[in-house]
Amino acid sequence: MIEQNVQEVLAELAAGNPYGEEVVLVAATKTQSAEDINLAIRAGVRDIGENKVQEFVEKFDAVQGANRHFIGHLQTNKVKYLVGKTYLFHSVDRMELAEEIAKRSQKANVVSDILLQVNIGNEETKGGFSYAEIWERYQALKSVPSLRILGFMAMLPVSEDEAYLVSLVQKMRSLYEKAKLSDPNIRYLSMGMSGDYRLCVAHGSNMVRIGTGIFGARDYTKK
Repeated sequence: MIEQNVQEVLAELAAGNPYGEEVVLVAATKTQSAEDINLAIRAGVRDIGENKVQEFVEKFDAVQGANRHFIGHLQTNKVKYLVGKTYLFHSVDRMELAEEIAKRSQKANVVSDILLQVNIGNEETKGGFSYAEIWERYQALKSVPSLRILGFMAMLPVSEDEAYLVSLVQKMRSLYEKAKLSDPNIRYLSMGMSGDYRLCVAHGSNMVRIGTGIFGARDYTKK
């Protein structure tokens, strides 16, 4: 089941997005066992993303052969457990967090790759920089030693209005394009989860985070 799901998603993403970019699949592994994650990796997954620091640490040695992303909300006091082990931080949603990652990275003599999270739907329940402030924040963080901004991440709100959702992806794509013009490090627009990744890819996302579409419905009794 997992292997088949992985192969189907990878086949679907193989065409890339309309901008001719490869679309990177990050398997969202929240609550999943190391055994099932390794199954997905053997089926072709090259990148996995954890939401919780505890799960990231617990599974780190048991999972082999994939880049480890951190895709969840991150408290500053947990950064020390992830620096040097995380391939890409997706959810850098405030200056305080960026500064803590930079400080810990410098101390560990590593450069941490990050995405800046944008609260594109202006939702109170979600973190992230507002669209109005993101350019200024990006400029401020671009030259911070031991941080390398590789792009932006956003989550679409729940809405039946497809035109509205498309407009939000297009706004994020415009931001991505603007940054890419003068910054060779910019390479990822991370948008799209199991329920909306097709729409996001169709309008310019080049990285998606898929959990349910690979592993099935989450069993929250596990964690």
